[in-house]
Amino acid sequence: MGQSAARPRRATARQAGTPQSRGRAHWSTLSDDELLDLQFRDLGLPDDPRRVRAAGSLGLVRALSRLDRELAGRGIGFRPHCWFAEEWFSPDGVPGIAIPFYLAHPRLAWLERRMMGEVEGGNARWLMRILRHEAGHAVDTAWRLRSTPAWHRTFGPPSRRYPRSYVPRPRSQAFVLHLGHWYAQSHPTEDFAETFAVWLAPRSRWRSEYADWPVAHKLRYVDETMAGLRGLAPRVANRRVVDGVGTSRRTLRDHYRERRRYAEQAAPQRYDRALRRCFVPRSGDPREIPATTFIQAARPGLTRLLSRRERLHPYLIHNVARLLVHRARELDLAWRSGLRQTRRETLWLLERMLFDQLRRGRDRYLL
Repeated sequence: MGQSAARPRRATARQAGTPQSRGRAHWSTLSDDELLDLQFRDLGLPDDPRRVRAAGSLGLVRALSRLDRELAGRGIGFRPHCWFAEEWFSPDGVPGIAIPFYLAHPRLAWLERRMMGEVEGGNARWLMRILRHEAGHAVDTAWRLRSTPAWHRTFGPPSRRYPRSYVPRPRSQAFVLHLGHWYAQSHPTEDFAETFAVWLAPRSRWRSEYADWPVAHKLRYVDETMAGLRGLAPRVANRRVVDGVGTSRRTLRDHYRERRRYAEQAAPQRYDRALRRCFVPRSGDPREIPATTFIQAARPGLTRLLSRRERLHPYLIHNVARLLVHRARELDLAWRSGLRQTRRETLWLLERMLFDQLRRGRDRYLL
C-alpha cells in the first residue's frame, strides 16, 4: 500500500500527550480521535513482532512460535522474518511476512474493529490460517519455487498480471478452500500459498478431504516438493523490511480513510432493500444492537442449519455471511426487535444470496 502524505493535524494528540510528550507506553490511553491523529512511527512498535509484550497481544507471539514449530515439524529449515506493516503481505523477493500493526496491542485491535467492523486474524484459528498462507509465499520466495517448470505446470504462470478484482467459481474443485472468498482462485501465487497452508496445518486431512477433487495433484506437488527441501538452506536470505510502519509519517486517520473508501467500493449493493427489511437505520442510542453484531452471533447456527438442510459447504455459507456483515456495517443498520422474526428473515436473505451466487456460478470480489 502506497504511503500518502500526512494531512495537517489539528490540536493534536501530540500536544495532548502523545508518545513524544509522555513516553511511548501511554498512547494506549488516548481517545480514538487522538489515536487516529498519530503517525505510525509514534506507536513505537517493536521491530520484531515476536517481541511484543503488551497484555492481550501475546497470542501473536504464541502463533508465530507455533508457526515455527509447524515448519520444523515438516522438516523445513526456514523461519520467515516478520515485521509490522499496515496490512498482511509477503513481498516479492523477500521471504518474510508483514503483519498488520493492530495485532501489536489490544488498543489498536479495538480501533481496527471500530473502524473496519472486524479484526483480520483477530482470533487464534484465523490468525494461524493467515500465517500459514503467508508462510507459503515466504517458502516459495526462499527457494524460488515459482521459477521451476513443475510449479508452472501445477499452478500456472506466476507472471500473470495480479488482478484488482477476480471472478471466482464457487463450485470449482480445482482449488483448496482455506481463506475466504475462494482466494486461491485469484492468482497462481495465491493458489500455491493456499495449497501450502492446507498442507502445513497439523493433523490436516487433505489426502481424504480432497481425494476426489482435481486439486489433489497440487497438494501432492507441495508434499513432494517440501520433502525434497529437507536439509537444504534457502536460496534467498533477504531480510529487508518492506513498507514497515516503524518510521512511517502516515497517520492512522489517513490509513483508515483509504481502507474504508476501498471497502465501500467492494460492498455488494444488490441486497440493500432486503437488508433494510430485516434491520433499521441506527438511531445513535448506545443501547441498540448493531445489525453486524446480530448477524455474527446468529451465523454459526444459520451455517449449521443451511449445511444440513441445503447440503451446502460451510465455506460457501461463511463467505456469503461475511458479505452480508460488511454491507450491514456500511449501511449502519441496527436490530429492531423480534429475535425469531429477524433470524428467520436473515436466514431467508442468506439463502437468497447463496442460491443467486450458485445459479450465476460466479461473483465479483475486490482484492
